Amino acid sequence: MDGMRNTSETSDEAFYAAAERRIEYLTIGIGAAGAVGAAIGWGIRAGIGVAIGALLSWINFRWMKQGIGALARLSTAQREAEKIRIPKWAYMKFLGRYVLLIIAAYVILRGFRSTAASLLAGLFAAVAAVLVESIGQLFRRTASGANS
Repeated sequence: MDGMRNTSETSDEAFYAAAERRIEYLTIGIGAAGAVGAAIGWGIRAGIGVAIGALLSWINFRWMKQGIGALARLSTAQREAEKIRIPKWAYMKFLGRYVLLIIAAYVILRGFRSTAASLLAGLFAAVAAVLVESIGQLFRRTASGANS
C-alpha cells in the first residue's frame, strides 16, 4: 500500500509541477500578447505598462510558488517535531513579493507616468494564465475520462 501511495504522490507532484510551469509560460505569453496589443491600440506607454505589470505578476507567482514550496518541504521535514521552525528568509520571500509589487507600482506610476490601467492589466496576466490552465485541465480531464 505504501508503494502505491508513493507512486500516486509522485505522479501528483509531477502533475502539479507541470501545471505550474505552464502557468509561468502562459503568464509571460499572455503578458507579451497584451503588451503588443496595448502598444498597437493605445500607444507604446500602455504597452510598456502592461509588459511591466506582467513581469511583476510573473515574479509574484514565482516567489509565491517558491515560498509555499519551502513551507511544504519544511513542514514535511519537521513532521515529528513538537515545534516547527521556519527560517526568516521564508517569511521575507513570502512577504517581500508584496513589498516589491507596491514599490515597483509606485515607481512606475510616478516615474514613467504610465497609465494605472495598463499596469493593472499586466498584473492580471498570472490570473489569466491560471484561468487558461484551469480550462485546459477541464478539457484534458474530459478527454482522458472519455477514453477510459
